[in-house]
Amino acid sequence: MEKEVIQQEVKQETKAEQKPAVVASEQKPTPKTSEHKGEKNGKKKESSKHFSKKSFGKFNNSGFESQTVEIKRISKTTKGGRRMRFSALVVIGDKNGKVGYGIGKATEVPNAIKKATKNARNSVRKVIINKKGTLYHEVIGYAAASKVLIKPAKPGTGIVAGGAIRSVIEYAGFKDVYTKNLGSNTKTNMVQATLNALLNQKHPSTIANLRDKNVKEL
Repeated sequence: MEKEVIQQEVKQETKAEQKPAVVASEQKPTPKTSEHKGEKNGKKKESSKHFSKKSFGKFNNSGFESQTVEIKRISKTTKGGRRMRFSALVVIGDKNGKVGYGIGKATEVPNAIKKATKNARNSVRKVIINKKGTLYHEVIGYAAASKVLIKPAKPGTGIVAGGAIRSVIEYAGFKDVYTKNLGSNTKTNMVQATLNALLNQKHPSTIANLRDKNVKEL
């Protein structure tokens, strides 16, 4: 009998010693889950900040303004039938002496405008402008069957032009100008003729050097 009582007491002591180990094992996973959640939240915040910096870095403003002068629909006949496309003519400039034009073709209008704007940026040219915002002298520009006459005007006159000619002169930065179309009314040729006339303009200093004189003597 004494042996049985001793064995029961030993079993009770071993059970009492094992209980706190079980409790400790049950409490271990709780702090791990909280730390893991905190790490996840921290990673999300860092990624959002990193993304915002990237988005601001892609922003780029070149200072040019663009205008779509003409949009045409083009059809090409093939064995499978007619293929429809669009052609866009865009004039671009900073209104401070830089102007250019571009032509783009695509199956959709927005893509055609994007291509035309890209081509216009690659063909930007520098134009001479007087301090009064007009030309130094009268010029005539040619392109295919188009012929454009451009004259200087007094301050306050404004831009006397229409259609494609006006878009080129306005985005180049002129304020007071007379213009007249003397040839074909094709918008592409009118834009080319207007730009040709503006590029043929000569500064008084270049003419004075050719004549071996000062600018005041002209």
